[in-house]
Amino acid sequence: METTGNRIVIARAALELIAERGFHGAPMAMIANRANVGSGTIYRYFKNKDVLITELYQELEDRLYLDILEMYPENKSVRERFIHLGTALLHYFIENSLDFRFLEQYLNSPYGVARRRGKFIEPVVDGNVFRVLFEDGISQQIMKDIPLIVLFDLAFGPHFSLARDHILRFIALDETMIFQTIEACWDAIRK
Repeated sequence: METTGNRIVIARAALELIAERGFHGAPMAMIANRANVGSGTIYRYFKNKDVLITELYQELEDRLYLDILEMYPENKSVRERFIHLGTALLHYFIENSLDFRFLEQYLNSPYGVARRRGKFIEPVVDGNVFRVLFEDGISQQIMKDIPLIVLFDLAFGPHFSLARDHILRFIALDETMIFQTIEACWDAIRK
């Protein structure tokens, strides 16, 4: 039995089921069935469902950051960095709708509350690219001096709504609409 392969198949099955049915609608037995493995096999890789969900989120966040930080203009202006992040984030959501649907549920659940608090409210020691961007923008007096969580919600909250509406086919996002959205979000947070 290929252990890495089983873990990947289980993680994918869990991601799909949670995106489709929510956390409570995706019991471990159903995940095992979707992955075509025995129920006990899951527990070789994940101690329990909470660990599975947390590890799925961490893996998703790693993929997302790897994607949005590709060609990130770290030494450019705050505005240029903002436009890069916004554009990359929307493209990631559109191209990875399964990840987006999981992420949206995760961030709006008790699992995500603690994660968000750690990124924007409590002191952070890691280099959270969004937090660094906002702190740079405030210190350079380019962005409004309001709490970081409010800046994030004004700047990137619309991306979640727009990605959801695109995935649900309420709107078809093209490059023009994406750029107009990013510009409107920039206008909301700049001084």
